[in-house]
Amino acid sequence: MNFREFWPFRKKESPYLVWEGDPAFAVPPRKPRIFWNVVLFFLTLITTMLAGALQEGVNPFAHPAQIYRGIPFALALMGILLAHELGHYLVARKHGVNVTLPYFIPAPSFIGTFGAFIKMRSPARDRRMLMDIGAAGPLVGIMVCVPILLLGLSFSEVKKIEVQTGIRLGDSLLLWLINHWLFGEIPAGHDVFLHPVGFAGWIGLLVTSLNLLPIGQLDGGHVVYALMGEKQNKTSKIVFAGLLTLGVLGWEGWLFWAFLLWILGFRHPPPLEWWVPLDLKRKVLGWVTLAVFVLTFIPVPFSGF
Repeated sequence: MNFREFWPFRKKESPYLVWEGDPAFAVPPRKPRIFWNVVLFFLTLITTMLAGALQEGVNPFAHPAQIYRGIPFALALMGILLAHELGHYLVARKHGVNVTLPYFIPAPSFIGTFGAFIKMRSPARDRRMLMDIGAAGPLVGIMVCVPILLLGLSFSEVKKIEVQTGIRLGDSLLLWLINHWLFGEIPAGHDVFLHPVGFAGWIGLLVTSLNLLPIGQLDGGHVVYALMGEKQNKTSKIVFAGLLTLGVLGWEGWLFWAFLLWILGFRHPPPLEWWVPLDLKRKVLGWVTLAVFVLTFIPVPFSGF
């Protein structure tokens, strides 16, 4: 960590100051503090257990001893989220990036959490590092999500829809293919009623696709910037327009996501050594990651019967 000097000029294509030495150490590593990581993890485990118990028809306030029935859903969902974040974390550490352990976000909702995140305290050095870190989370996450989804679907049943009011979960291309492989053609008036573990797998698909939206500094934004450079900004605006269209014609929740992403910004900041090109292996990795986005994207996540 011997920095001889900061160069007092800017490259035209990069808003960052350039310095000699490994930019991964631009922010001195801090002593790891895991107190809040551990506390938030266990709080989220509790809230996801409560959500899972509710899905099993248990009133956890009237029958607190039955909360254990939410454990399968909690472990499945937490496992998917943890795999996603550890994918980012381990690859970032391999590159020497100063990064935090995952923070989970507990929430009193029907899934019990708002997800998880890690915080990078130092910028990506080049597009190769950006690709590795950005793609690792979704790819590791989907490798854990699909087996959990298959397990959950094996516990699920095709039943006749008796009540004409309720919420129908949307299909991604991947889920549609898996459903047809497992259940064949589903008769009219029937649907797959997901076991809580299957619902956790469905959430995993949704979370993966949301993270892979190629906008700003989402995982998809990292991947597309690594592949296309400044063309990522144009791609972000096209995807933003697509979300607005889906929000008007399909699920209104996309309007909220579009607004949130507009606030966060479309443009992805360039890495420090922006001129370093991607190798073929990472280009293939990037396109595989975008294929995962296509396979997991759910155009209308929620609708009524």
